[in-house]
Amino acid sequence: MGKRGHGEGTIYHRSDGRWSATLRLEYGRRKVLYGRTRAEVQTKLRQLQRDREQGVIVGAPSVSVANYLARWLDEAARLKVRPRTFIGYSLNVRRLNPLIGRIRLAQLTPQAIQGAYARLTAQGLAPRSVRQAHVVLHSALRQAARWGMVGRNAADGVIIPRPEPSEMATLTSEQLHVLFESTNGQSLHAVWVLLATTGLREGEALGLKWSDIDMEKATLVVRRALQRHGSAGFVMVDPKTTRSRRTIHLSRIAVQALSEHRARQREMRLLAGANWRTDFGDLVFCSRSGSPMSSSWLNVVFKRELAKAGLPRVRIHDLRHTAATLLLTRGVHPKVVQDMLGHSTVTLTLDTYSHVTPTLHKEAAEHMDALLGDPSSR
Repeated sequence: MGKRGHGEGTIYHRSDGRWSATLRLEYGRRKVLYGRTRAEVQTKLRQLQRDREQGVIVGAPSVSVANYLARWLDEAARLKVRPRTFIGYSLNVRRLNPLIGRIRLAQLTPQAIQGAYARLTAQGLAPRSVRQAHVVLHSALRQAARWGMVGRNAADGVIIPRPEPSEMATLTSEQLHVLFESTNGQSLHAVWVLLATTGLREGEALGLKWSDIDMEKATLVVRRALQRHGSAGFVMVDPKTTRSRRTIHLSRIAVQALSEHRARQREMRLLAGANWRTDFGDLVFCSRSGSPMSSSWLNVVFKRELAKAGLPRVRIHDLRHTAATLLLTRGVHPKVVQDMLGHSTVTLTLDTYSHVTPTLHKEAAEHMDALLGDPSSR
């Protein structure tokens, strides 16, 4: 009889007179079958092989949570999330493994998960971070249920910490004027102007190429985002959502800042000569050698510029919040703001900027008085 190929199983005659077969299964496990005759064992082996080929994951009840999560990360999560999100998923799996990793997947209970969340909280993990761990575990267990490895998602019955209320930090229009005047003529002036007037995400701005911008029409198209991932270095990724692929109309101040920035960049490119890098294309915002710009370095410079201008300390991402807040308070329709920001739904826009709602309600009442007249003046 010819030698069996890898993964086809092995049949052998035992010293006790019985026949046995071994087949390698998922997660590095093996299944051993027994029978009184070779034919009996061979029948069992063929059935097991058919189950495996049809996607029935045999031996799953013995798989530990840690082994399953490792497989889920590598074969499922990696295929559906962005690289930076995958890093976050991996971090949360590492947080959960010491607490529930040794439990068999089929024996994982809501109580065990609840206890893990309580211990993470006791270790000082913020409620927001515990919620993120829950999102990852819930997604992984949902996939396990789809694969037939568990009967239900044990994370469904778990109570997760309430999110901490946080006040959104933004700059006023007057403070933006100060920032723009303070940085005018500097190499990164156009970055601050573009972020604060368009609501672009930082990665979207750093991933812009000059071919994405039409100065005559005063528009830019968001097609990609720049991210940095460990040993892989800088990579271009797709925008965050389908709605993130969008065209944005530019203000006159943004067009002017970009025009001046392009002129300075051309001079910089001439000085660099053959050392100018073009492997990432003709980037709008780049280093002095044409290479991608580090977001961590950009954040350091931004904090320094805020301090020099005597402005409150906010994050670069807060310039996106600033743009949305200023537009909403000026009466721009939330749907327009949603399209500009690239939010998936207008509900997300309204929920994110709920702090603007009281102002809008007050203005609505004033508009109604203007339309119908103030009763006290009658």
